[in-house]
Amino acid sequence: MAAPSFALPFALPLAISLASLFAAPCASASTSTSAAPEITPADTVVVTATRTPQRADEVIADTVVIDDAEISRAGAGTVADVLRRQRGIEIVRNGGAGASTSVYLRGANSNQVVVLVDGVRIGSSTTGTASWNAIPLSTIERIEIVYGPLSALYGADAIGGVVQIFTKKGSGAPAFSASAGGGSYGTRQGEASLNGSSGGSTSGAHALSYAIAAEHETANGFSATRPGAFGYNPDDDGYRRNSVTGRLAMQLAEGHEIGAQLLQSRVRAQYDSSSASFDTHNIQDVDSYALFLNDRFLPNWRSSVQAARSFDKLGSFTSAAASGVSQLNTRQDELTWQNTIALGPDTVQVLADHRKEEVVSSSTTVLNRARITNSLAASYAMKRGAQLLDVSVRDDDSDYGSKTTGALGYGYEFSKDLRATASFGTSFRAPTFNELYYPGYGLATNKPEKGRNFEAGLRYDLAGTALQANYYRNRVTDLIVSASPCPSPTVTGSCAYNVDHALLEGLTLSAERRLGDLHLRASADLQDPRDETTDKLLARRARRHASFSADYALGQFDVGAELQASGVRYDDAANRNRLGGYGLFNLTTDWRFARDWSLLVRLDNAFAKRYELARFYGTAGRSGFAALRYGFH
Repeated sequence: MAAPSFALPFALPLAISLASLFAAPCASASTSTSAAPEITPADTVVVTATRTPQRADEVIADTVVIDDAEISRAGAGTVADVLRRQRGIEIVRNGGAGASTSVYLRGANSNQVVVLVDGVRIGSSTTGTASWNAIPLSTIERIEIVYGPLSALYGADAIGGVVQIFTKKGSGAPAFSASAGGGSYGTRQGEASLNGSSGGSTSGAHALSYAIAAEHETANGFSATRPGAFGYNPDDDGYRRNSVTGRLAMQLAEGHEIGAQLLQSRVRAQYDSSSASFDTHNIQDVDSYALFLNDRFLPNWRSSVQAARSFDKLGSFTSAAASGVSQLNTRQDELTWQNTIALGPDTVQVLADHRKEEVVSSSTTVLNRARITNSLAASYAMKRGAQLLDVSVRDDDSDYGSKTTGALGYGYEFSKDLRATASFGTSFRAPTFNELYYPGYGLATNKPEKGRNFEAGLRYDLAGTALQANYYRNRVTDLIVSASPCPSPTVTGSCAYNVDHALLEGLTLSAERRLGDLHLRASADLQDPRDETTDKLLARRARRHASFSADYALGQFDVGAELQASGVRYDDAANRNRLGGYGLFNLTTDWRFARDWSLLVRLDNAFAKRYELARFYGTAGRSGFAALRYGFH
């Protein structure tokens, strides 16, 4: 596999270094590591990559699973704080944890990533992005990240990938947990959860499983902006977030389950404006609700029906006057019917989906519109000895016309420990309501962005060592950018316009190593997310970023260290405003001092690095957090 020309000078020595660091101990410590656990156990199950539960070692797409232990070590903060430690991911935040946040996968824009909560799509139809600042962290059970185009499975906007968040579910005997903690910048957090099932099992008829979790987090924060920013105000800008998640499911009979789930979260976040006499703030709500029915009609036929509704509500408060209050709401209703049929070792999947997006704006009424998308999709997964094959195709019919996308993936196992994969897929992003209708900016003639991605990967996994390399080349055409002057005669000044082409090309290297109680992880991304029309780097994306972590279990203590590093970025499309590179060093420890009790202590940015994710916006300095936790099962 040839590395892209831009990455070759860095990729070769880095690959050699990672391989020697993580693989060398195999020879010298063969006796102690021969029984080391696999990095990705064969019984690990992932859902998002194929929309159905599948063993991790049979998934072709590049996938990362963040488990509850890693989420627990994150302490306070948001989902974005956990994601930024994973390979292929960068974030931008306009201030503290309560501020507006963007997440980039493999250089793709935040609006080119689909975000799901328990299978329910969330996000704003006006911006096209999810409200990451409002998604609670402590109520999450695990997160799955799938890299690359998935429009053939999930429809519009899955150009860069899909992030699916799974909230806590109930099974077994009743389990209760709670925690309370605090830290720098006046951070205070409390959460509690209860889950289980009747009779301690969910396998019998009429068995009932339940889970509920609630979180409260507040912080005084720090100034969202720095000198030079428009509306700079040196006061602290804090936030307050309250959230609840719940799930209730009943087994009607063997193989037949009915249930409901919900997420409600509200964050009130202060931000800077030119006014020092009014508490300028936003109130962001993210809500999702779903009813589902899972049936196994035949031993090889599983059917799932889900009716879901999600809200993304943004209230902006800039003055005490009525004119200083605006509300912008998105509602999405979705009905999905998915059928999965096993044909020996093969799987056929057929899906029908109906989605309605509706926007209501109190200040820009021209945005008050609705859009309906009807979709049909089918996929086929084959396993023949050492070979894996996935084929999928989907048609989405909406106001922007009919869009057909497809994907083809192939994997070959040279041995039990070594596997190669290759895939090709097409994708698209639907124009947002702002890009279509916003007065003086949107154009109703804007077309969807289109992506064509090729990637190849190699993975080695043996005796506690995992090495992986993935090369991707994702070309996006009809890229919608702010064109100035606007090419359309109907708009003066700048406008949203299909004018550019982009190339998202990169090489991701990752390594993991288990040596007894020591767990090492490292990753490096060498990428070139470039606007081909202007030959400039896409804004706020680095050509190189990396992470390293080490966790060690020492009796009652789990201790860890993390390093996150990013290269130079530019804050603007013209690449005039440079954002310097940075490195952040974090430390964690978890002390299990008694049965069911533990104490988490976390120190972030230990060396007080001053850096920017967005020009003239503040970031946290050295900050600590400690939490006392109780868990009974």
